[in-house]
Amino acid sequence: MRPSLKLGRILGIDIGVHYSWVVIAFLIVFSLAGQFRLVNPQWTPQLIWSLAGITALLFFASILVHELSHAAVAKSRGMSVQSITLFALGGVANIEKESMDAKSEFWMAIAGPITSVVIGFIFLGLAKVTGSGFEIGTSASPIGAAFFWLGYINIALAIFNMIPGYPLDGGRVLRAIVWRFTGSMARATRIAARVGQFFAGALIVFGLMRFFLGGSIGGLWMAFIGWFLSQASSASSAETEATAALSGVRVGDVMSTDCATVDATMNLRIFAEEYLLRTGRRCFIVLENGHQAGLVSINELKDMKRERWPFATVSQIAIPFDHIKTVSPDTPVTEALQIMVKENANQIPVMSNGTVVGVVTRVNVFQFLQTQSDLKAA
Repeated sequence: MRPSLKLGRILGIDIGVHYSWVVIAFLIVFSLAGQFRLVNPQWTPQLIWSLAGITALLFFASILVHELSHAAVAKSRGMSVQSITLFALGGVANIEKESMDAKSEFWMAIAGPITSVVIGFIFLGLAKVTGSGFEIGTSASPIGAAFFWLGYINIALAIFNMIPGYPLDGGRVLRAIVWRFTGSMARATRIAARVGQFFAGALIVFGLMRFFLGGSIGGLWMAFIGWFLSQASSASSAETEATAALSGVRVGDVMSTDCATVDATMNLRIFAEEYLLRTGRRCFIVLENGHQAGLVSINELKDMKRERWPFATVSQIAIPFDHIKTVSPDTPVTEALQIMVKENANQIPVMSNGTVVGVVTRVNVFQFLQTQSDLKAA
């Protein structure tokens, strides 16, 4: 998941928020304001709303620390962490590749819940010191009330994350344990994903029952979380299955060798009308004086204002090969996909002895997996 808004970098990791985080942030602020008003009706509206906003920010900071703990363990195990994104139901550390062994998977997964429990008890300790009032109706200092809620919610977050449903942290712990005993990550993922689907279904059913029989709006939240877990479990399982299917497959096995070319002196309007629209291709090799000079795609064309197309040439927007990530025919397909994700690209030139011999695209990989699946079903 890519961040919609980048906030900065911590320990060399990009930190950002997904657009869905904004919606949840507002909901949490409104929920906290209502709770603070109920427990301490003598507080002024300004104090209640200010405290709710600060508490919500501290909560998301806690989630960030939770994700940073995953990232720290991953980096200590030699795995590169691109970014951390806060989204509707928490956060996710975008790690470039899967764990290489069950032990790394276990410690990387368990680090998050342990961190949340530690954060929770720290906040509860601060709440005790500052005078929180642990029961509704008990007078509490504003900062103590915020600390008490943060302590409670972080421990609850840890407990929820330890549900043994993949891809929650608990599901990853389960996968690591099964992986350790079976020796197969793919099999462990299938088992953990099935357990995840079971818990997701239980959350959906129980949540809907609470809503329709008890009128609790919390039931809808529970059902939504169950649906999200079900979707995430299916997607993660499919991704792992695809990675297993691509094991040992090289770029040369899936790449397109009929590389379309376009002359560097062609104006962009002709390029758009005669090449992009008529061929359906999105990427072309640029030829300058008969030599391969770079790559041009629809993305570069979109960066140029349309009114300038008749007066600009392909060479003005083409990307030289020394500015592009390239792979060789012997590069593993999984590595090529990681590069595409990191560069936010749909295709990568394939070079051999300084010459482009093909292009590998996400579509190429999908078609290979589809063919492999059809052959297995035959």
